[in-house]
Amino acid sequence: MISCSSSKIVSTWKTKEALPVTYAKILVVGLMAETERAMKEKLEDHMVGDLATLGYTAVSSYKEYGSKAFENMKEQEVLDKLKNSGIDAVLTIMLLDKTKDRIVYRRTPRQLYYNRFWPYYNYRYNRIYGEPMYYSEIRTKYFWESNFFEMNNKTLLYSVQTESFDPETANTLGHEYGKLIIESMKKNGVLIAKQ
Repeated sequence: MISCSSSKIVSTWKTKEALPVTYAKILVVGLMAETERAMKEKLEDHMVGDLATLGYTAVSSYKEYGSKAFENMKEQEVLDKLKNSGIDAVLTIMLLDKTKDRIVYRRTPRQLYYNRFWPYYNYRYNRIYGEPMYYSEIRTKYFWESNFFEMNNKTLLYSVQTESFDPETANTLGHEYGKLIIESMKKNGVLIAKQ
């Protein structure tokens, strides 16, 4: 059985100043509505785990600070909070859009055999009395953006946009997404494995 990833990268951007650095502690922050809280937690957890496989110390925003960590705080207060926690880089995961599409499939072959009675009769009979010629299913599509900020200079080093189609579960999505983003960051020379 072949398993396909439900996520793919659409575009990436890296600043020229982005050199691979071994950060001391990376904060992973999911930016999603409260209705997507379970997904946010899974995505953060998997990203933290994938960073750990490279040797980085990483923490989840919701585990470290709670679900509304920076609510009603000013910029300097947030920066001080991060600095006091030893955070020197932040990786965000933002759900830009979530859409549901109805995909329509044709049940019968398009080629009709009108030159023979039974195929014609059977096709038309089933259309009138049998199963409908078409069926549909709902497909969910997610648009994501992740950004990697270096906190010493407060600058964006790397950005990646992705699409995900009908992930089986939030856990599956978190696993696929984390691996995809971390591999892209390694490939683009933003992160390196710590020895």
